[in-house]
Amino acid sequence: MKTPYSDDQKKMARFAKAMGHPARIKILSILSRQDCCYSGNIADEFPIALSTLSQHLKELKASGLIQGEINPPRIKYCINKENWKQAQNLFAAFLALEPLSGKLASVRK
Repeated sequence: MKTPYSDDQKKMARFAKAMGHPARIKILSILSRQDCCYSGNIADEFPIALSTLSQHLKELKASGLIQGEINPPRIKYCINKENWKQAQNLFAAFLALEPLSGKLASVRK
């Protein structure tokens, strides 16, 4: 019998896909060191077009790793702390070769 993917497996795949580009890793790294950051401020850190940066921000937001607020004419992005913690726990459990359950995996210390 084929077993469906667990919710944790689906969440982890969504997070992994969102982190699957070096620009997105850099965005997350920058945002994780701050409370919040305007996309216009971080654009200077990247050798890519603003439209490309906006697409990367959109992908990260869709995954739930970041959240944004529209404050015209700028958009403010921050790490979504709840989902960031979930991602940390899921990846830590996975990389420690612990089975992912149907509920949030806890990290053994």
